[in-house]
This record gives sequence, structure tokens and C-alpha cells, in this order.
Amino acid sequence: MGLVHLLRAVTVEFDLLGAEFAAARGLHPTDVRALIHLLDAGRAGTPATPGWLGEQLHLNSAGTTALIDRLERLDLIRRSRDTADRRRVLLHVEDKAHELGWAFFGPMISEVTAVVNTFDEHELETVRRFLAGVLACIPRAR
Repeated sequence: MGLVHLLRAVTVEFDLLGAEFAAARGLHPTDVRALIHLLDAGRAGTPATPGWLGEQLHLNSAGTTALIDRLERLDLIRRSRDTADRRRVLLHVEDKAHELGWAFFGPMISEVTAVVNTFDEHELETVRRFLAGVLACIPRAR
């Protein structure tokens, strides 16, 4: 199988896994993508605001608000005021979302980690460079 087709197959499988997670939890696939963006922002130290989340998901203000309201009602995220700028609202992922995610995705993450551990650092750097290059192509394709 060619590299592009293999990457597409992995992407499709991850998308299906996310849809299965969403369906099992009564979520929309966009809810799962929102949680992923918020988790990534937390790991990167990026302040996540409703406007930022809307940009990541390509949603308008009304759609973003409905999404945030839904995730907040499910106790998966919470809003807080930014202490540096009280006009700004920040979004935070709740422990419940972490627990649900690990319960569902944990076994797959463990298997992927086991695969990663079979590569040496030089090979991993090549994979990182490839994936970063592919990721950089997407905005240009849009």
C-alpha cells in the first residue's frame, strides 16, 4: 500500500474510532474534536477561548456557543473568567472528560505507544518530520 493511501487509511480509522466514542457517549463527532482541541491547548499552554475554539473547528459564533453549552451541560468542560482580563472567557476540560477519554482510547494509545517504542530516535524523527510536513499541507489545500 502506498504511503498516501496508508496515511488515509489511518486517518479514516481514527475518525471512525472517534465517531464510535461519540456515539457511545451520546456526543456529536464535533464535540469530540472540540475536546481534542481543548486537550491539546491545555498541553501546549494555549489559552482556549470560545473564539479560539470556533476558529479551530471552523464554526460560527452561534455554533460554538451551542457546542460549549452542550459540553458544559455534560460536565465535560467548564468556563472561567480570565484573571488577567475579566472580559475574556477561558475553557477548561473537566476530569470527567479525561476519564471518559482514557477509558475508551487508553488501550489504543497503549498499543500505539508499543509500536512507537519499536523505532529508534532517528526513525522517530523521520516520522515526525513526515507527519509535520503532511500537516502543513492541509491549510494550503484548503
